[in-house]
Amino acid sequence: MNVTLRDKFFGCIAGCHIGSAMGAQVEGMYWQDIEKQFGFVEDYTSYEHYGNGWKREPGTTEDGVERQRLMITAIMEKQGRVTAEDVRAAWIDHANPNAGGWVSEPFEGTLLAMAKSGIPARDLGKYCDYAGLNSFSRACHAIGLINAGNVETAKEDILEVGQLYQTSNSRGLKWACVTGVAIAAATMPNATVDSVIGAIYDNCDKDLVVSEIDEQLKKTASVKDIRELRQYYDGVYSGKGIPYPFSYANEVVTKGITIFKMVNGNTKDAVLSGVNMGRDTDCVAAVAAGISGALTGGSSLPEKWITQLDYATSINPYTNSKRTLQENADAVYNAFCSRLKKEHEFYTRMSALL
Repeated sequence: MNVTLRDKFFGCIAGCHIGSAMGAQVEGMYWQDIEKQFGFVEDYTSYEHYGNGWKREPGTTEDGVERQRLMITAIMEKQGRVTAEDVRAAWIDHANPNAGGWVSEPFEGTLLAMAKSGIPARDLGKYCDYAGLNSFSRACHAIGLINAGNVETAKEDILEVGQLYQTSNSRGLKWACVTGVAIAAATMPNATVDSVIGAIYDNCDKDLVVSEIDEQLKKTASVKDIRELRQYYDGVYSGKGIPYPFSYANEVVTKGITIFKMVNGNTKDAVLSGVNMGRDTDCVAAVAAGISGALTGGSSLPEKWITQLDYATSINPYTNSKRTLQENADAVYNAFCSRLKKEHEFYTRMSALL
């Protein structure tokens, strides 16, 4: 199947947002409880978060997507790669002031308040208590896309922009590099599941990141479906009793990569596998389906999922942006085309002197 670059951008964004919305309804539940209450989840349902009584429309996304929407806005305004300062400016100009406690985590309100103080954007992550979480690794898809085909600059920008949320040498950012590098690699011509994983191995932290991913890919190589995979992972990741126990980046990203491999990059299958995994379902689905979509596009995603998510976004009073899935994807795609045009013009101009 011939997948255009625009298709890949849409698949990545749609996979992430749909996985987030469908996974949010069972977030934090063990897979045994998901199965008992829902069976095998295959569609959206209404749900509540934060104990505030707001019954969300099926297809409503959550805090990770709100984080990503502001990155997309920054890229759209910059028409190219962005820095931490660019994204901080988007926070200040476009963050919904009513989002706190409704679609954003409490710590994000603190970061936003500090962002308005004028301290350097790259210092903000120093004041977040959760350096090992997947705050950035589950939301940084647009940073990978604006660096489509260039894993080196994708990694640079992940480590730059990610300092809004986590410290520069944190585990969280090292794991976020996996998401960004994988998406940049997946958008390359003739990319495959194996070439994407190879790019992770070649460009991410060998001791901390690659060793864990490699171990789990080997141990799950014969696993055929999510029911078997989630049973296996019960014996690997079982943190509890601490803040955000399900959401450490190594667990979420490793699960996302093993799902990506297991479903051979099929975006719909990656969504459903992440959603039915248990624990941090929305984030696992966002990683697995976002990378899968960057490789194979969004053609496997049911139209009803896309339409319902766009509707839920349109009536969400707390979101940072009411752009549709296609509008979000095209915002980053058009910025990438603008970047490519500028770089081509620069090359043409300077190559005359070679």
